Parts: sequence; C-alpha cells; structure tokens
Amino acid sequence: MPPRKKKDTKPKPLKAILWESADQLRGTLDAAEYKHFVLGLVFLKYVSVAMTEKRAQLEEGLRDGSILASLGLEGAASEELIAQTVEDRRQYTGAGLFYVPPTARWEVVMERARGTLEGQSLGEVINDAMDTIEKVNPALRGTLPQEYNSPRVNETTLAGLVKLLDRLEFQAQVGEDGKRIGARDLMGEVYEYFLAQFALAEGRKGGEFFTPESIVRLLVEMLEPQEGERVLDPACGSGGMFVQTEKFIELHEGNRFNVSVYGQERNLTTWRLAKMNLAIHGIEANLGEEPADSFHDDQHAGLKADVVLANPPFNISNWGGERLGMDPRWTYGAPPLGNANFAWIQLMVNKLRPGGRAGIVLANGSMSGKSGGEGDIRQRMVEDDLVACMVALPAQLFRSTGIPACLWFLVEGKGKQHAEWVKGRAGELLFIDASGLGQMVDRTLRELSTADIERVASTFRAWRGAEGAAYEDVPGFCRSASLEEVQGNDFTLTPGRYVGAAEAVEDPDAESAEARVERLTKELFVHFEEAGRLEAAVREQVGRL
Repeated sequence: MPPRKKKDTKPKPLKAILWESADQLRGTLDAAEYKHFVLGLVFLKYVSVAMTEKRAQLEEGLRDGSILASLGLEGAASEELIAQTVEDRRQYTGAGLFYVPPTARWEVVMERARGTLEGQSLGEVINDAMDTIEKVNPALRGTLPQEYNSPRVNETTLAGLVKLLDRLEFQAQVGEDGKRIGARDLMGEVYEYFLAQFALAEGRKGGEFFTPESIVRLLVEMLEPQEGERVLDPACGSGGMFVQTEKFIELHEGNRFNVSVYGQERNLTTWRLAKMNLAIHGIEANLGEEPADSFHDDQHAGLKADVVLANPPFNISNWGGERLGMDPRWTYGAPPLGNANFAWIQLMVNKLRPGGRAGIVLANGSMSGKSGGEGDIRQRMVEDDLVACMVALPAQLFRSTGIPACLWFLVEGKGKQHAEWVKGRAGELLFIDASGLGQMVDRTLRELSTADIERVASTFRAWRGAEGAAYEDVPGFCRSASLEEVQGNDFTLTPGRYVGAAEAVEDPDAESAEARVERLTKELFVHFEEAGRLEAAVREQVGRL
C-alpha cells in the first residue's frame, strides 16, 4: 500500500480560506449572513495573534534583562514578575493593542474545536470569548457578534470553520519599539470579499458598505487631511475612509492620534463592523451612541468638520425625504423625494466649518440630471462658488454595482477670504476626466494605480496653488473653466464636456498621407493580380471535372 500523502499545511491566501469558509456554511446560513458570522472569528484570531506577539516580546525582554535595563535595573526578571507583567492589561493597551483574557484567546477556541477541552459547547466558548473581550476593552462594547451557539450551525460545522480559519496568517503587529505598527484594512478586505461573492444575495446597492481602496486613496490624497483636524463620514460603512486618513497623516509625518474622527452608519451590523475595523487600527472614533440614519437622527448635531468625505449609497429613493420638508440643511433647495443624491451633498455642506472641504462619491447622473429640481440645486451650488473640482471615474471600479461614478470636491467659501485651501480660484472649476485611467485586475474589476492616483491628485494640488509647478490645462484630461462657461453649458458638470479631446501625438517617422496612398494602391493591384491568377486556376480545375 503506497504511503499516505501528508496533508498540505502551508498557509493559504486570505481569499482562498474565505471561500472555503463559505463552503462550510452553505446550506446552514443564508449567503448574506456568511460574512457577519466569519468576521467575528477572523477578528478573534487577529487580536489573539497580536497579543501573542506582544507577549513573546515582553517575555524575551524580561528574561534577557533588556526591559529592566531600560528602567535602570540590572539582571533578568523573576518568573513571578514575568507572569505578572505578561498578563498586565496596560502592557497591551499602552502599545495600541487589545488585551485578550486567557479564557477568551484563540488557542482556547481551537482546543474546544479539536475536542481536547471539556465542558461548554464550542458555540458557547466563542460567545463567552466575545463577551469577555468586550468587557475588558471598552472601545469594543456592543460590537462583537455573539451568535455562535445558534441551533442553525451544528458543532461539527462550526469546528471545521474554526480549524479552517486557524490557517489564516497575519503580518507582524508589533514593531521593534513594542508599539503597534500599521495594520492592513483586514476587516474591510474580508467584508469586501464577501460583498463581491454574494452581491446578488444582498441586492446590488450601488456604492454601499465598502468603497474600493483606490477610490478612498484618491479622495484622501485630494482632500489631504491634517493632524488637528476634524474628519467626518456621515455614511461610514466599514470605516475605510478613516483607515486611509490615518495612513495619509502617518505618511506625511503627522500624528495620527491628533485627529478627531466622527462617523455615522445606520445599519447595525455595518456599524459594528466599522467599530471592529477602527479598533484594529487603533483609531479612536466617535460613531455615535448607536447606528442611526444621518438624515433623520444626526448623531453629531452641531458638529462642524474640517474635512467631510463619504461614499453614500447611490440614487436611493426610500430615504424619507417627505418627512423632512424644507429642512434647514437644504441650503440650495429641497432635494427630490425620489433620489437622495443632492440631499447627501447638502447634508455634507451643512457639516463644513468655514473654509472646510468635502469629497463625495456619487453616481454620474448627479452631474447632469435635472429631474425633481436637481438642475436648479446644482446651478445654485455653482453660482455660490462652492464646487471646486469634478472628477469622472473609470467604469468597473465597484464589484457590487456597474453604475458609473464621479467625485465631487467642494470648498466652503471658495471665493472668499477664509478659503485659504484654494488660492486664487474664485469663479473657476477644475474638470478632470479620469475615465481612461486604471487597469483591469480581473475580468470584471478595474483599479486605479498609485501613478493614476498621483496624476489626478497632483493636478488638483497644482490647480489650487499647493504645488511648486504651475497648473496647465491638458486636452482630454483636465481643464479649468469659468463659471460663465459652466453657465453656458446649462450648469452641466460632466468633465468630458469641458476637457475636449486629447491632442494627437505626431510621429516624426510616420509615413506621409501621399506615400501611404501610393503604397496601398500598389498593394491593391498586386492583390487584384493574385485574385485573377487564382480564379484562372479554379476554372481550369473545374473544367477537368
């Protein structure tokens, strides 16, 4: 009998494991529930791994004496001191990590999944772990799922899922200085994956829940949030905007802890997801007391932000506009009841401090539509010199919707003295047509590259006077237009109408038109002669039959 092959234990890519996890749950949970069930387990393993890494670092430093030496003491720590220190919650929270009590760690869950731990069922062990982590980490209270003891998921299926997720590997979470290092947007990645795979089960809600990273990066690069500023996302989804804001500030040598983050999300599960995601990244954010609709239950009443950025759901009709009437937020006119696009824009403008700036992802129809008074609202916004820049995005950037999208960039008081962020551009709008940028990463999805993002962002920076180089119009790509020109175009803000066609690049070695005609004529006569020869040969063969 041939020897049995060893089971492959090499780590698998994240997406491969997530796909297998969905296979484990098929027939047990609805497709729309997969991600919520798996997310909690991924989070539990993630925080356990980070703590284990920090714990090992503490043990090593205490045993070799380096930690005591840094305190002016000599020698190695005693076993008693080591045991106390590695279970001191402050050692972890002070490093930007979560403290996970012994009974709540991934290792305990794995023991129960393998059947080497007696007592509670696996579902009960996981629920208790989630509850325990919430109690010792206030930032997570009311966030983690605790539905693992459901009769719909049997013990064998749940154990198989836990064993599968045990194969996930994460990047290092602790630097040489003992502090948390930049985490990747893990929760966002997991959530996006499930949205992409099961979009049909959830319904295609354009732009909702998760914004592709390249779009978020472009928004943040163009808005340039700085430390000390207030940042708001009134439709925050999984919190990806805040993650990129943190990364931008760190990249530009700012203090990510010196920024105030405010968000709001109406869906309970997504609100919890955002809290998990931000907690992983060590971002302290005010997401309101509870999940709530930004139109009808503003969790940040009175807030005026320096930066507002959002990807609200496109073209929603059931937003309850009939209950708001002439809301004071409708500065430029009551938005149509059948489409919330201009309600979102005006809500965000209302949240800007004097001179504040906003970036919003919306469906392309917002640039030219006139139904329900949209054209009148857009006209008043342009006439008030609120609109700074319009960017047309490429198609296929979203997995969950094929709706083409654009970016609106607004600056409160652009033509006034307090709008220092945009210098000397009163009465002008910048139009950028980025629809030809990006590369297909698979059959259905396009992404903007780092070079694409930098090209658009640097063009905007130059236009608003923040770059060393002077701004110049580029036919087919960007153009600065006056309010009078926009008025002449009936206040349509589609970039393609303004940027024109790209200039043809002349090749000095190219064949002249006359030479090309002469060459092609000669080739045509050669083909005629060849056709005549073949016709004669065919006639001869047919005549012999």
